[in-house]
Amino acid sequence: MKENKYSKKYFTSRRAELDIAYNVFKPDWQDLADYFLPRSVRFLTRNVNKQPAKNKKIKDSTPLIAVRNFSSGMMSGATSPATNWFKVKIRNYGKEQSYEVKTWCNQVENIFRDIFNSSNLYRILPSVYKQIGVFGISVFAMLSDEETVLRCRLLPIGSYRIAKNQKGEVDTICRVYMETAGNLYNQFGEENVSKEVLNAIHSNRYEELFEVVHFVEPNKEYKPDSVWAKNKEFISVYYENDSNEEKFLSKGGFDKFPYAVFEAEVNGEDIYPSECPGVNALPDVKQLMSMVIDEGKAVKKMISPTYKGPASLKNKKMIDAPAAFIEEDENGRGLSPIYEVNPRVLEVDSIIEKLKESIKEIFYNDLFAMILNTAERSRTATEVNELKEEKMVLLSPLLQQIHNGLNQVMDWVFTECVRLNILPEPPVEIMGSNMEIEFVSTLAQAQKAVKISAMERFTTFTVNLAQTLDPSLKMKLNASKIVDDYADYVNISPEQIVPDYEVEKIKQKLEEQESQEKAVNQMKTGSEIIKNIAGTDSFGSELLAKLGLI
Repeated sequence: MKENKYSKKYFTSRRAELDIAYNVFKPDWQDLADYFLPRSVRFLTRNVNKQPAKNKKIKDSTPLIAVRNFSSGMMSGATSPATNWFKVKIRNYGKEQSYEVKTWCNQVENIFRDIFNSSNLYRILPSVYKQIGVFGISVFAMLSDEETVLRCRLLPIGSYRIAKNQKGEVDTICRVYMETAGNLYNQFGEENVSKEVLNAIHSNRYEELFEVVHFVEPNKEYKPDSVWAKNKEFISVYYENDSNEEKFLSKGGFDKFPYAVFEAEVNGEDIYPSECPGVNALPDVKQLMSMVIDEGKAVKKMISPTYKGPASLKNKKMIDAPAAFIEEDENGRGLSPIYEVNPRVLEVDSIIEKLKESIKEIFYNDLFAMILNTAERSRTATEVNELKEEKMVLLSPLLQQIHNGLNQVMDWVFTECVRLNILPEPPVEIMGSNMEIEFVSTLAQAQKAVKISAMERFTTFTVNLAQTLDPSLKMKLNASKIVDDYADYVNISPEQIVPDYEVEKIKQKLEEQESQEKAVNQMKTGSEIIKNIAGTDSFGSELLAKLGLI
């Protein structure tokens, strides 16, 4: 494709294509937003800095609490800044016991953690988990920052469209947002902004908003050896949507896709996810809201019924006071309820409680509170562990989807670190190898509990068998390998593990000391024997003297 074909007209046409799939899922997102996250969407671009319309569908806070607990549980369990939730490894590296490689990987981990702690990543991740829990998708931009390396900007649901390549990976983003005239002027320069923006600046209307489109897609003008930004793997253009001018605010490119896309389960060739906790819980939430309204009506009829009475009492005022009364008519008739109701409120309340528990369970609230819920004296530690493993099986698919999104963040950060030359020099033996990330968060570790338990049971079984039947069975255990694997499973720093070559030196030194001590003991034993022979048997003493031993 020639360069002049990358025009506003081209990207406007591409946006219209992306709108086709977006418009299919938009009604579902609007429905989910009404019941779960009414303030986290932006289907109308110009609704920035506006108070959202009052939501009249949420009659009970259970879905809001379920989403909050889901976000908090995923944050503390998968990406807690207080724990080491990831490890850097070398892909397909055979020498797993190389201390130098493990040390280098540990140094890279520490650099990544420093970047994440100094950036705003941990501040936006709770919102990311809310979006993926309710809508099944969440996207945030990864921007270069001179001070923190990484800066993130979460995109509201409804403000972007996506497309995927033949591998099913998101490689196209069309983001539509509002930006102030002052920010456009400072970011893109006087020569690139439209006349409307310049007029706003000259009129001191710096906060006037303009609609901007940011498009990122695979570059048809990609040239691997080119140093120009416009020839990078992904093209990036900004333009003012309402301007009649054909020029772009900017045209550049990226070596790495600059957006992290978190997706839940996708059905076949669909562009957007269609399966997530929010979708599954929506029927229960709608039924809950309906029953809460019905229960409120029933209670109101019980405590504040409509009255009937004789016409003569029409203008009488009924005072709501302990000693209040109303005069009876001449026939002794007073006020009474039009009809008496005795609704089964307790049964309705029981159904409501079941719906609430169902909604929380769909959002895995029972898993995140499992330790509290199973900390009963009647439960043994074995039962608690079995319950934990059972719950983790249910969470595994969602956790893997979140790890896929986090891997995109890791790839981008690594590329940026290489560009800035802030990584330590890798060992020669892994030059040209690919780095990979292993997630070792609390939830990821819980998934590995089966491996750890199996290792512990096997080791204990073998040692016990060797002690009772055959001591040589201990030789079946590779103790050094078991220790290293166990350290990897429980995420122990390599600095806390003595390298194999150091262990070999220590073993060799101990063997030499043991050999020397054994030789000395043998010499002492021989000397004692000789002395005893010489002292108790004259013939033996004479014989030893002839042999030159005494």
